[in-house]
Amino acid sequence: MTDKHHITGLLLAAGGGRRLGGRPKALLEHHGRPLVEHAVGVLRAAGCDRIHVVLGAAADTVRERAELPGCVLVDNPDWAQGMGSSLRAGLASLAGTGARAALVSLVDQPGIGPEAVARVLAAYRDESSLVSAAYEGVRGHPVLFGAAHWAGIAASATGDRGARSYLKAHEDAITLVECADVARAYDIDTEADLVHLE
Repeated sequence: MTDKHHITGLLLAAGGGRRLGGRPKALLEHHGRPLVEHAVGVLRAAGCDRIHVVLGAAADTVRERAELPGCVLVDNPDWAQGMGSSLRAGLASLAGTGARAALVSLVDQPGIGPEAVARVLAAYRDESSLVSAAYEGVRGHPVLFGAAHWAGIAASATGDRGARSYLKAHEDAITLVECADVARAYDIDTEADLVHLE
């Protein structure tokens, strides 16, 4: 039985949207609201009671514009160094909270909804869990990291690679959860990708 109270949703929302003309991804509009609000809503709908949101680019503006009640907002002053710094900041923010696992999602993947997140959550077993959504067999987001892995992930998370090198080194331990039937794993990275936002 999954005790979801021990799993904290960790939303990485610090990106500056370099290939989007410097528009912070958290503030892109989706259904008339900032994308970060949508992403938090997905985590809540999937069953995450506790959510930490890592902010970076235009963090003050995100705080002003986005309604994120009940979320712990984590500032990443090093956000320009890439996703690895946000992952480190997010994992560090979980110290002392009692969380036994972090479910990591990215703000710029609105095609991944609550169904996919709930499947990954349901695969949690204990603090040694390593779970990843997969799309036709290819590993993607969200990913769930049991607390036993946090130090190793933080130590290897550099640049834009996030946890990639850690996951590659621990491939045999990863539980893959197929989600291609309920989600589309595109990123909002360039102007052309904005067609996915409504």
